[in-house]
Amino acid sequence: MKRRILKNIWANESGLSGMLVLLLVMHFILIPIFGSHALFSIMLDIFWMLLLTTGIFSLAKNKRQAIIISIVPFLFIVISWISTFNKTTFIQTTELILSVLTFVLLITIVLIKVFEPGPVTIFRIIGSIVVYMLIANLCSIVYIYIFNNVEGSFQIKLPPFETNSLQANFLYFSYITLTTNGFGDIVPLHPLARSLVQVEAMIGVLYPVILIGKLVSDNTSIPKNK
Repeated sequence: MKRRILKNIWANESGLSGMLVLLLVMHFILIPIFGSHALFSIMLDIFWMLLLTTGIFSLAKNKRQAIIISIVPFLFIVISWISTFNKTTFIQTTELILSVLTFVLLITIVLIKVFEPGPVTIFRIIGSIVVYMLIANLCSIVYIYIFNNVEGSFQIKLPPFETNSLQANFLYFSYITLTTNGFGDIVPLHPLARSLVQVEAMIGVLYPVILIGKLVSDNTSIPKNK
């Protein structure tokens, strides 16, 4: 059932609106409330794997290509499961690499859907917003890795709530960085962390202007049928 729903997301442009709703619920409700639970993290990884895999099989040129590319999300879920029991630096670094590859693939597939031949529709504009949110998610994963492996990389005061988690905190930090609304409650101190924050802030400023702005412009320039 879940696989069929995810497959329908890639079936046509309107599925991009479904993906947006899923991300809104996940980023602003589920992760802030359940992000501290290990079982939820595993389920979240499975969701990303299924979403990416169905996208790969929907858009790949042939089955062989789809199977080869699907190795990345498969390894991602395996390493993510191992990392819940084994927190060595090697496992965490491998998990980071596979996580980044998974999100880069997912972003690429959504962009392919957004820019496929045909008129610019509201669903393609929604797809560009989906990419924006996926970028925030991707950066939050890298922030968590840096925080866990580079001592003193961030100055952060964790809120005293039971639902509090690093995942929720750094997703929040990623969004306020991407939207250039920094509040100062999480401060990057290490040069590597600061560099990533600067890159994300630049993406946050340029992305809406260049990509979303272009799509909106193309949409409004299409003559309407009388």
